Amino acid sequence: MPEPIKNKRPWKIPESVLVVIHTPALDVLMLERADHPGYWQSVTGSRDHADEPLLDTCVREVAEETGIDVLAPGIGLAALRDWGVRNVYEIYPEFLHRYAGGVTHNTEHVFGLMVPPGTPVRLAPREHLAWRWLPWREAAAACFSPSNAEAIRELPLRLAAAGAGQER
Repeated sequence: MPEPIKNKRPWKIPESVLVVIHTPALDVLMLERADHPGYWQSVTGSRDHADEPLLDTCVREVAEETGIDVLAPGIGLAALRDWGVRNVYEIYPEFLHRYAGGVTHNTEHVFGLMVPPGTPVRLAPREHLAWRWLPWREAAAACFSPSNAEAIRELPLRLAAAGAGQER
């Protein structure tokens, strides 16, 4: 009797991070998805395992998708901010095959990462086709994901609050 076909990769955990990478001037790094040309987004990615700290997920996903080392001099872990925002949304039907049966929703944790202007970007070609820096309003308009667009629209307020030493 043949063995059942198994998923080649483990199921995705329905808990992810969204990392809005931006400069002090509010230019936002946008990435075009390889599996959906024309879909632009910020860095996103799921936890590798259920107890992976969200900061570790952010650092790993940023490095994998952009080649940016959050821990490098000139950036540093302090540049990565947890915005305390959680979005729960229905997983797009075209992505459901990545999750175990019955999983229909994902919880997304939103972070911001400020990097110096001119920070080099190196894409993961299996994940993204292109990258570009856009002023925050244009970046929000370019997003296919409503939660990603909303996070980018909040960027000026988040940066102002951080500059005033306030947490929002």
